[in-house]
Amino acid sequence: MGKFSEGLLDEEKIIKELNILTGHSILDAGCGDGYMAKIFSKLVGKQGKVYALDPDKNSIVTLNGELDGNSNITAFVGDITQNTNLEDSSLDLIYLSTVFHIFSKEQVQLFDKEAKRILKRNGKLAIVNIGKEETPFGPPLEMRSSPEELINKLTFTPKGLISVAEYFYMQLFINE
Repeated sequence: MGKFSEGLLDEEKIIKELNILTGHSILDAGCGDGYMAKIFSKLVGKQGKVYALDPDKNSIVTLNGELDGNSNITAFVGDITQNTNLEDSSLDLIYLSTVFHIFSKEQVQLFDKEAKRILKRNGKLAIVNIGKEETPFGPPLEMRSSPEELINKLTFTPKGLISVAEYFYMQLFINE
């Protein structure tokens, strides 16, 4: 199945902006085939932990089949708009790429609540979205959020807006 954004985003720019450190704990929510989870895994090292979450069972089965017993990635079927069973205040970063637009208004509120619960104080939330403009691909405009709309939908503190490819932006938030 693969990840829609794979090959379209400037991953080096994303990684630089996220400032991932050895030992960090990260959730790649809506991980698809786990390509970003694998990048995060190398950055956090053996002391760190990466959780790869996706509602699509086939994606998780495939990803788990690619991991060896020494991996610091835990891949599991789940939905970030519901309880993930991750510990309270356990994550340094939640990364969500080209997923937010599918959330209903109720799911946005549930996502906000669950992300607040599992992120550490001063932990980061990074959301990659397709801009709210005409593009040759992507969801209908009415499903998309501009950076300003995204900020208004969540209770996190905005901490940066970065262009991460043509048509894509990453909004960074802090859990204060």
